[in-house]
Amino acid sequence: MRIALVNPTWSFENSIYFGCRSPHLPIELGACKVLLERAGHAVLMLDGALDGLSLTALAERVAEFAPGMTVVTTAPTYLFWRCAQPELRVPRAFLDALGDRGGRTVAVGPHGSVTPETTLTKLACDIVVRGECEEVVTRLAEGGLARLDAVPALAFRDGPETVVTGGPAATGFVDLPALSWPDAWVARHAHHHHRFDRAPEGPGAEVEASRGCPYSCTFCAKIDFRDKYRRRALPHILEEVDRLIAQGATYLYFIDEIFLPQKPLLEALAARKVEFGVQTRIDLWKPDMLDLLGAAGCVSIEAGVESLTEAGRAMLDKNCRASTDDLAERLIHARRSVPFVQANLIKVAGDDPELVAAWRDRLRAAGVWANDPVPLYPYPSSPDYRRLWGEPDGEAWERAHAHYLGQFDRFSDIQEERPAPLRELEAACCPA
Repeated sequence: MRIALVNPTWSFENSIYFGCRSPHLPIELGACKVLLERAGHAVLMLDGALDGLSLTALAERVAEFAPGMTVVTTAPTYLFWRCAQPELRVPRAFLDALGDRGGRTVAVGPHGSVTPETTLTKLACDIVVRGECEEVVTRLAEGGLARLDAVPALAFRDGPETVVTGGPAATGFVDLPALSWPDAWVARHAHHHHRFDRAPEGPGAEVEASRGCPYSCTFCAKIDFRDKYRRRALPHILEEVDRLIAQGATYLYFIDEIFLPQKPLLEALAARKVEFGVQTRIDLWKPDMLDLLGAAGCVSIEAGVESLTEAGRAMLDKNCRASTDDLAERLIHARRSVPFVQANLIKVAGDDPELVAAWRDRLRAAGVWANDPVPLYPYPSSPDYRRLWGEPDGEAWERAHAHYLGQFDRFSDIQEERPAPLRELEAACCPA
């Protein structure tokens, strides 16, 4: 079967989007590609930014390929499924440009994972995949398109009715083969994600060593995808890393929700000429492993602290046993061998502003950056959403969006424009 995999050309005008707006490798599509090609299918994988194509040009490339199935993602990459833009205007605009020239149209991503019926309606696509998508997409290609009701984790129309064939999928992941990327994509990938120690020298790339998280913090949008923690087999990771290094990559960002201490992986990275960045919890790292992390080539740590009081961390279900002083000491220790260390803080009721300011000053004096706490968006796949409104329904994204816009008058530093209401953002391509 001929299958097109498309990461559309993203734009985020007036969006609340918290993720990075530079191009990144679309890990979910790369995972689909390796499984589809292993099964003998012909795959065209396109990325609007890395291929330098407009939405219209992407649609033309897909039409020329004449696939039997076209898969489009509704968030820029697995890395940002947890903080996706709420609006679906970009994938809808791509599908509108494609029309009926791409075979069966399939949407994958965080939106359909939690609100499948709404996503089907907004995108006017044929099928929505719920949850982690690569194994489900492969099953569709292997005959599942003819028997949609026999494929789990789907939503599709059957006449006037919407059929949902079960909850979100979770892949095995541990045996996911090494992904491969076009040389031209790696060469154009100038961005070093979350790197601030110096300007990039050479291409960057993204890699996935583990998926999911063993914790269930209230703010984290992971209920419907990338939930259970799984660690990928080391040989597959290293084959992928070595392939990227051979393509010229000098920096890797591990998209893992939580990069946990893995001595064999760190020792293997230490033997390779590559630098990397991670996101993690600093309370899970002992000093000797932090030293090894720095020696292995880590140049960027984004560490979730969130609240500076034990009560605040408990309210967020952090399950953190370290004290605030212990967290500060570990961050400062990490900074001795890692050039950039960031402590993430969020706005938590009860945290004393003077305490926050003093703690930030202490860390900054030691070379650790801590952000000014900002409010978080209650994503429909987060426990916070369910605490506020219960299980997500067809208005979940609109409800969360209106709540966020109405509650706060100050937004994240990366939001250069005041976010617009969701219905306004989706009006052009998702009419009511």
